[in-house]
Amino acid sequence: MDKIMAQLEGLVAHYDELQEMMADPEVINDTKRYMEVSKEEADLRDVVQKYRKFKADKKEIADNKDIIASESDSDLVEMAKEENNDLEDEIAQLEDEIKILMLPKDPNDDKDIIMEIRGAAGGDEASLFAGDLLRMYEKYAERQNWQVSVVDSEPTEVGGYKRIAIMITGDKVYSKLKYENGAHRVQRVPVTESQGRVHTSTATVAVMPEYEQVDLDLDPKDIRVDVYRSSGAGGQHINKTSSAVRMTHLPTGIVVAMQDQRSQQQNREKAMQILKSRVYDYYESQNRDQYDAKRKNAVGTGDRSERIRTYNYPQNRVTDHRIGLTLNKLDRIMNGELDEIIDALILYNQTKQLEELAEQNV
Repeated sequence: MDKIMAQLEGLVAHYDELQEMMADPEVINDTKRYMEVSKEEADLRDVVQKYRKFKADKKEIADNKDIIASESDSDLVEMAKEENNDLEDEIAQLEDEIKILMLPKDPNDDKDIIMEIRGAAGGDEASLFAGDLLRMYEKYAERQNWQVSVVDSEPTEVGGYKRIAIMITGDKVYSKLKYENGAHRVQRVPVTESQGRVHTSTATVAVMPEYEQVDLDLDPKDIRVDVYRSSGAGGQHINKTSSAVRMTHLPTGIVVAMQDQRSQQQNREKAMQILKSRVYDYYESQNRDQYDAKRKNAVGTGDRSERIRTYNYPQNRVTDHRIGLTLNKLDRIMNGELDEIIDALILYNQTKQLEELAEQNV
């Protein structure tokens, strides 16, 4: 804790500088700079306030000890002792909260995301389950006051999705949904099953932060763009114009096809947006094995082939295999009530980080 306290003194000094900068006319007149400073100040505010409260409590305890040592009035002494007991409890809680706030932050936590859901093993039933997962995330996003838009989709004839990509925008979307990466398994009786037998199917979920222009610049020479006529619903307009766009990133071989928008320009913009995220995600994954080997707080590898969760419909049960959490409320979870699972995953991750930090300080 001593190392953390030393860091906090520097943080408080920096926080005071940020507040001064926010009152500086030059910074105020530079909108981009002001937004950057405001965001950094907001990110530090909670930990600085708790640290200042921690120091104030420490000083109050010291003052009360002076009263206990020098005061002859027994009532005042007793009052000082009781107050110190309460302050010690508060300090212990503040220490735990400060440790969590000082854990290394994932630089992508504040970002919006692109989520891709694919029906995997199980044929039509897998595509239907992909649709069920889509609705679960849409309802969860609604509860968080996030916005959801469909970027690309391949619907199936039975009403599910072979693949669907959505963009979710809002406050700290990636920080909560990054744990959804992986294979989701469903156990239930398919609508096409006449014998009432339970089948097992899977759908995979990939969560990628939405990277901005400053995060990743793709060389136009590395991108091949093909245009073609769209297919599917949409009437004569879709069939008569070459509005669909396929972009191929030559160094990685990543392909993005987009035909959902009305114009070629709109499809180009959406395709480029997704291509950037996928290429960045690809390069990030090159170092993932080494990264996961170094840290002990990984809630799974995040690989989309890793089975992370089972949804058992007959028993109304959901099990997250990474942390051994089982909840008998599948109906509510599929209705977007994911907070209990996501909060448990975040807590597990923080606990592992704290254990690693304690080992480093030994």
